[in-house]
Amino acid sequence: MPVNSEQKRVETIDAARHTRGLQADLGIHDAQPVADVSRVWRTTSQVATIGIFVILLIAALEFARPLLLPLVSAFVVTMMLGPLSARAERAGIPSLLTAIVLWLLVIAVFYGVIVLLAGPAIDWVGKAPEIGKTVQDKLRVLDQPWAMLQDLRHALMPGDQSKPGVDIAAFIAPVFSIVTPAIGEVFIFFGTLFFMLIGRTKLRKVTVALFEDRDARLRTLKIMNDIEHNLTGYLSMVAVINFAVGIAAGVIAWGVGLPDPVAWAVLAFILNFLPYIGALMMEAALFLVGLVTFPTLTLALAAPLLFVVFATLEGHFITPALIGRRLTLNPLTVFLSLVFWSWLWGPVGAFLAVPLLIMGLVAVTHLFPGEEPPALPQ
Repeated sequence: MPVNSEQKRVETIDAARHTRGLQADLGIHDAQPVADVSRVWRTTSQVATIGIFVILLIAALEFARPLLLPLVSAFVVTMMLGPLSARAERAGIPSLLTAIVLWLLVIAVFYGVIVLLAGPAIDWVGKAPEIGKTVQDKLRVLDQPWAMLQDLRHALMPGDQSKPGVDIAAFIAPVFSIVTPAIGEVFIFFGTLFFMLIGRTKLRKVTVALFEDRDARLRTLKIMNDIEHNLTGYLSMVAVINFAVGIAAGVIAWGVGLPDPVAWAVLAFILNFLPYIGALMMEAALFLVGLVTFPTLTLALAAPLLFVVFATLEGHFITPALIGRRLTLNPLTVFLSLVFWSWLWGPVGAFLAVPLLIMGLVAVTHLFPGEEPPALPQ
């Protein structure tokens, strides 16, 4: 036998022994070689291509955010109001009149929220310096734990001699710069919403006409109808629940003595549209304002604790009893959608997270129907 062949045989035997030893060390049993290596590489290239497309899509969504955010928001609101437009059309009401009424209704809600929250917000921003000093004084009880953390940080990073401080103004300024949309984006949103409401029927016909196959047209029409009904069901039910949450927050604020209970009710109503993080933001706001309003830390904790109790009852008992299984979405899916759209489009993206998730699940269910489709609102 040639020397090269013998050497290859020995190397093969050594490699096999090494593989068996590795399998034994890792607890791997009955490992089989890949039958078609080229197929693995084809699959890898396909996955890489899809990954590149997803990355470029996310980059495009971020780059075009000033334009896409108001357009997508207007589209989602139009789909939510779709069943109302359809009922008005069946009742013989002109589409132009229906569009104007619904458009003015959205403007009224938007303006009302701004009016109710602007006054207290401006007042608190004006008092930001003294609020920061008051918060520092109230949190003196945390001086000793904070000093221990500072000593530990100085031991790990001797050059870092920065001192802690609470600058409310520096915190509120970027928050308002994020939450407050640009005037141009607001104009694009309301303009797009108006024309989408007027041309809703024609837009549906054009979308369906894009497909030549009859089954594809029927599927597209079913997808649009189901999206409208699901979004309307979600919005109406969640709005009722959030209204109750807002009333409870206003009563809690009034009962413990916090200022502007109406503003607290509106804030709780809005924030509760954000799953999970809305309640946390509300509790943090109640605690910070309580620190400024009340003389002791115990009284400052009263409102947040009462709201935690009510939010727990609402999330675990009231909402499941009212919504039931038909309006149930997978909590992990909701959380991931919330994280993604909040990271991509900020607070408005957080409001759009669940509606966009519902739209995606409806489309996927129609395109890839299974034996047990995901539960969606009807």
